[in-house]
Order: sequence, then structure tokens, then C-alpha cells
Amino acid sequence: MKGRILTEKLIVDFSAYLKSEEKSENTIEKYIRDVRAFAAYQNGAEVTKETVIAYKRNLLSLNYAVRSINSMLASINSLFSFLGWVDCRVKSIKLQRQIYCPEEKELTKAEYMRLVNTAKQKGNERLNLILQTICGTGIRVSELQYITVEAVKRGEAFVSLKGKTRTVFIVKELRQKLLRYAAEQRITSGYIFITRSGRPISRTNIWREMKSLCVQAGVNPQKVFPHNLRHLFARVFYGIEKDIAKLADILGHSSINTTRIYIISTGNEHRRRMEHMRLII
Repeated sequence: MKGRILTEKLIVDFSAYLKSEEKSENTIEKYIRDVRAFAAYQNGAEVTKETVIAYKRNLLSLNYAVRSINSMLASINSLFSFLGWVDCRVKSIKLQRQIYCPEEKELTKAEYMRLVNTAKQKGNERLNLILQTICGTGIRVSELQYITVEAVKRGEAFVSLKGKTRTVFIVKELRQKLLRYAAEQRITSGYIFITRSGRPISRTNIWREMKSLCVQAGVNPQKVFPHNLRHLFARVFYGIEKDIAKLADILGHSSINTTRIYIISTGNEHRRRMEHMRLII
């Protein structure tokens, strides 16, 4: 146990290991952010099972969401496995499966359409099409880089992420919109959603531009972030197909349990279904 001090060198080594494991840039960034937060908490003290448990309690006292805490602990446990400090690993907090999501967090189809129309009214055609591309295909915002001129012409993009490759279909109407936009921007090949310098637009810029639509669109800013568009795609698809296994494949999920989180309904919808059962005489 002696000498287990979390140094910057160990964190850098862990980052290099994650890269060798072909983790995505976003995953690596998230793991390292979590590990550095734990290192700051340790402040040079020796790492023991007790100090990690104390850190978990500290996160709870700071009112972090349980899912967020478990995600942070997963990052730290991964570090400990890499370093061989397996006896320092801690258990995640048990969380009852959520049967419905708060209405204030769920983006509705009507709100999505208002965001798209507002982007168009503000003359931001790139954002308008980014919203429609994510929501119309179910891709992650980090996967926009695979929406190229070549992919749009084929009608399908081959997405490689997290060690997996899947095919994402691009429907005819979206293809037409994207090819028209590319022609107007004189983009003949490669990425469609780019900055003035020709680099793929970052998720930070997309998030910022989406937030700028909220007031004019009349949508709660808490609902407006790229991943909620992916959730909306999942709910609409499942409402039509009722095939969670197929949806998991489309979204690129390894586990159906992850997909279940995407399709939970709001509390109001859950309440309406219970009332529709008419079991109270």
C-alpha cells in the first residue's frame, strides 16, 4: 500500500494506455478529467481503499447525481486496474432503474421542430441541418465527422467508434438537403459540417449555437443539448417499431440496458397510461 501516490506522470501514462486501447477522444478526455478531480481531492496523500470511499461520500455530500458519481467512480476504477491497485477499487452506488424521466428534461418533437425553424429564421443553415442530421439518423454529435459528401451520395455513412463499426442510413429527404447545402458551400468532398478553416465543427460550438436558439424558440435551455436529439430519435423510432434490439443496433449500443434509458417516457405519459388502465372503480 505504501507509496501509492497519484502523480501527473501516472495520469499521463493512463491517458497513453487509453489511447492504445483505441478509446475515443471524448472518452479519454472524460476519464482523465475524472481522475484529475480525484487527484486534486487526494492532494498528494496516499491512495487507499478508505480514501476512495471517503471521496465517494464527498461526491454524495456535494449532491452530484448518482449516475454522475458512478460514472466518475468507473473512471477511477479503470485507473486502478491499469496501475494494478485493484484493492482500491470501490463499488458503484446502487440505483433503481428509472421508469420515467422528468418532463423538464425531455425534448419533445414539437420543441425540436421549433429549434429547427428558429435556426432557419436566424439564417444558420448549418445548425439547421446539424439538428436534422442528428435527430434524423440517431448519431452521436461526435459522429457528425462521418457525414461526408461521399457518405451522403451513397445514402449511408460507415461510423467507426469505440472499436465498433456500424452503418447509418441517410434518408432521401435529408440527402437532398445536405447535398444542396454542400453545393452552396462549394464543399465537393469530405466533411460537410465544417468551420471556416475547413475543420469539423466541435461539439462545444454546436452546443453553444443550440443554446442561442432557446429564447426565440421558446424551449427550456435545460432540454437543449445535442444528445437529447439522439434520445428523441430513439423514442420516435421505438414508438413506431417497438423493437429495442434493432434500436440498440442502430444507436451503436453494446447493451440493451443502455437503450432502455433512451426510450423511457415522461412521468405525465406514465400517469396517463396508468389512468387508461381504468382499474379504479
